[in-house]
Amino acid sequence: MVPAAITAQHTGLRRARRALRPARTLPGALVALALAAGLGATTAEVVTSLLGKPLGWVPLNEAIELAGARTWPQVTSAALFTAGAGMLMLLLAIVPGRSRTVPVETSDPLIVIGITRAGLRRTLRSAAQQVSGVDRARVRLRRRTIEVTVVTGPESSGTMLRQVGTAVGDRLAGVGTLGTGEVVVRLRRKGV
Repeated sequence: MVPAAITAQHTGLRRARRALRPARTLPGALVALALAAGLGATTAEVVTSLLGKPLGWVPLNEAIELAGARTWPQVTSAALFTAGAGMLMLLLAIVPGRSRTVPVETSDPLIVIGITRAGLRRTLRSAAQQVSGVDRARVRLRRRTIEVTVVTGPESSGTMLRQVGTAVGDRLAGVGTLGTGEVVVRLRRKGV
């Protein structure tokens, strides 16, 4: 049986990820604009051709002659390419992009807050660099882990790794991020 606190956190994480999911607005807007322009020009050309005064934007007569001169096997590759491009556009619209924010836990279940990945990296790097003996730190946010690489002098020891892990873990708890995974600390010595 799963405790209620874990269930609430997982539903909060699910709700936050859904709310913070990036939309594919720019690709969708560009595709919609291109389709609207192309189909609008074709519609205007067809209507004006039916009225007897073609605009000349779309060469309808040449397109009709070209279509009449081709056979189905000759058009197969173009049709497959067009269908593949359409499926790719649909896939891009359906699959969400990579989120640029990490969900943050709140006490109110109706509020969803996120911190940028770059902001979280900076705050964790700052926490790691505050440990005595750490010269530099680099933070990578992976799917299920947070990898902290610290650069120290030659006199560093394993206790420093635990101190860095504790400092980064405390900062994560203070920020209240959801679903960030475990902290992995790697040590690099200067001059090695």
